[in-house]
Amino acid sequence: MVNNRPVLLIVLSIILAAGLLMSVRWRCLWRYVEAGFLLTDIADGASPRELGESRSGVQRQQVAYQVQGRNRRADLYRWPGRVRVAVVLLPGVAEKGGEDPRLVAFAQALARARFAVLVPELAGLRQLRVSSADVAEVTDAVAWLSSRKELAPSGRAGLAAFSYAAGPAVLAALNESIRDRVGFVFAVGGYYDLHRVLSYFTTGYYSHEGRQYSLPPDNYGKWAFVVGNIDRLHDAGDRRLLTALARRLQRNPEAATQDLVAQLGGEGAALWRFVANRDPQLVPALLKNLPGSIKDELSALNLAEQNLAGLRAPLILIHGYEDAMIPFPESIALAGAVSGRRSRLYLVHGLMHVDVAPGLPDRWRLLRALRDLLAARDGDFPM
Repeated sequence: MVNNRPVLLIVLSIILAAGLLMSVRWRCLWRYVEAGFLLTDIADGASPRELGESRSGVQRQQVAYQVQGRNRRADLYRWPGRVRVAVVLLPGVAEKGGEDPRLVAFAQALARARFAVLVPELAGLRQLRVSSADVAEVTDAVAWLSSRKELAPSGRAGLAAFSYAAGPAVLAALNESIRDRVGFVFAVGGYYDLHRVLSYFTTGYYSHEGRQYSLPPDNYGKWAFVVGNIDRLHDAGDRRLLTALARRLQRNPEAATQDLVAQLGGEGAALWRFVANRDPQLVPALLKNLPGSIKDELSALNLAEQNLAGLRAPLILIHGYEDAMIPFPESIALAGAVSGRRSRLYLVHGLMHVDVAPGLPDRWRLLRALRDLLAARDGDFPM
């Protein structure tokens, strides 16, 4: 009698392998479909008329929490059903902060994709003040959120950040106290070298592959930098004069300034010379002459001065070629600074810093970026 057992085992193994392969392919295909829904949701949801609770079905509530005696506040977005993963979402430097309609739309879209989304109240960013203290607030948000099993079933939380908040997000992900609890970092329009970014939004020049390019810089970034650093000046007169200068030039970039500039003292004059400069070759010397308090904060937040080898979380980066706030080579440099296969970079046209209006090829790139985000959500980001 012929023993068919080995043959049956081989056939069953082939069927099982084929089933697993089809399962993997189906999961990949469905993730692209889900990414398409998410991209449409993000693009459509940015319209203020679409932000009503009746449309979204997303629950939003204010939460207060404490981490090692530090009191924090945040907005929590979640879908009424099962949550797959938690994410801390960080707005950029904007006066509306967590109330910015684009951020609210993005948080709601993520919640509908089964993320529990925590938007911490970063008061400094709402005051246009970038500070190394933001890193501690982000770290606390991850620590608290990842400890809530009903919000973070895996005991981990991702980080999603826009613009300058990408720096504190990456720095928080490097913090040893939470490093193993960060599931991913997703950043749109982020930076690597703050000195190069400052040079760009004061002069309009940036470098890429050994060549120099220029774009009209967005004055918002420049004056946000001034406003955010005024309190670091020691002289009250300088603080008053620079506040008046910023307000005047925000209203009319061509307004006369000599009457106020002539009254500035040493620190105020150094800050003014830096932001008024248009020659990229002068930037290093002008940076060197900035007040020490400003230089210390820049150094603490400058990713180019940090060792990023300790970043264990996958890094997903999106950047627009036409970004008028932070040039796209910054995300190229950030992706290159992360060792191994842990980073994914998607450069697109039609993404004006954080506003989405892509053409068809760039929609495909955004689709792939969101596919990676969903893979990170599900814990199977390819490394």
